[in-house]
Amino acid sequence: MAIKVQTPKGFRDFLPEQANAREFVVGKIKETFKLFGFEPLETPALEFAQTLKGKYGEEEKLIYEFTTKGGDQVALRYDQTVPLARVIAQYPELPKPFKRYQIQSVWRGENPQKGRFREFLQCDIDTVGSSSPLSDAEVIAAALAVAKNLGFKNSIMEINDRSVFDGLDTKFISTIDKLKKIGPGGVIKELMERGKTVEEATLILDSIRVKEPTQTLSQVFSYLEILGFEKNKDFKYEPSLARGLDYYTGTIFELVSPEYSGLSLGGGGRYDKLIGQYSGIDTPAVGFSFGFDRLIEAMAQLNLLPENSSFAKVLVTVFSPELLEKSIEVYSRLRSNNIPTEIWLDPDSKLDKQLKYADQKKIPYAIIIGSDEAKQKKITLKDLSKKTQKILTLDETIEKLSS
Repeated sequence: MAIKVQTPKGFRDFLPEQANAREFVVGKIKETFKLFGFEPLETPALEFAQTLKGKYGEEEKLIYEFTTKGGDQVALRYDQTVPLARVIAQYPELPKPFKRYQIQSVWRGENPQKGRFREFLQCDIDTVGSSSPLSDAEVIAAALAVAKNLGFKNSIMEINDRSVFDGLDTKFISTIDKLKKIGPGGVIKELMERGKTVEEATLILDSIRVKEPTQTLSQVFSYLEILGFEKNKDFKYEPSLARGLDYYTGTIFELVSPEYSGLSLGGGGRYDKLIGQYSGIDTPAVGFSFGFDRLIEAMAQLNLLPENSSFAKVLVTVFSPELLEKSIEVYSRLRSNNIPTEIWLDPDSKLDKQLKYADQKKIPYAIIIGSDEAKQKKITLKDLSKKTQKILTLDETIEKLSS
């Protein structure tokens, strides 16, 4: 019986064209995080289930939990914030503030649908050990800088403070957080379904929408302006923003792109009580997480991803078996000059087949070394997109491909 060749529901393969695009985006994100002084951290895919449980509110039901053969109750990493909290408690000698970025997969028992998967990549930054509003502003600034570095021109960070909701039950807070998605009428209806009268529901919503920024938020806004970001253009106050996770304690924020249907590209906030659940000592912390699939989808819609599917910049063809050694020599010289290069591997193939392969992989250039070129110690450099070619020396070719 043949094996069913497909991935499990909610899990995906990334073929080279997709994987190259993902690597490009991850590279830009890492580059920007490092500019702000964040360092890399990696944690295991599995945590003890008790490490994760009790931290995610209503979303806890999505945790992938199971028992090992040895009898341990374990769970797949649900996000990267809770594992970070465990790391801080486990390694108290880490210098504070501890600033880290983490780019790894997380797993959730979602009902798979468009934009929702059971395994996906998260890209996080967090600062642990500082309660200063400047640390909040720095995390927000780093996230905004990533968006700009990736080519988003009009993304904006919506910012709020969880203290705006003081006195409200978390089930009502999560409903208010849906305001942009379901509108005022939808919020009032859901609040009523959760036990409020129409008058009470209306009063709750109206009171939240007219709240002024807290003193902390005013400081954060001031720091962001000093850092070069413009209020109501790069960031704005949004009193209905709640963020669903229960561990947030102060500033909360969400990055949205009007160019991408106003959908969220990521979010985060301050969580000063979470680490204390592991260490017994409250430790201030603030962080941000990008929704990587959303980023990729938005960048694809806005034509912000690189056009070429191949990392190779040039294919060195093999004109004939007799000239194979010459092609190998050119291939080696190009690589030694840091030019990503492929060489055709079958010396008996026709040239048309080789050029078709380069075209399929969107490799920009092909090098042809026929008998005439070999005699003249030159090569033909073919620009596959412009359908033009030039006869050059190898040094000239290296200079051209390096520019």
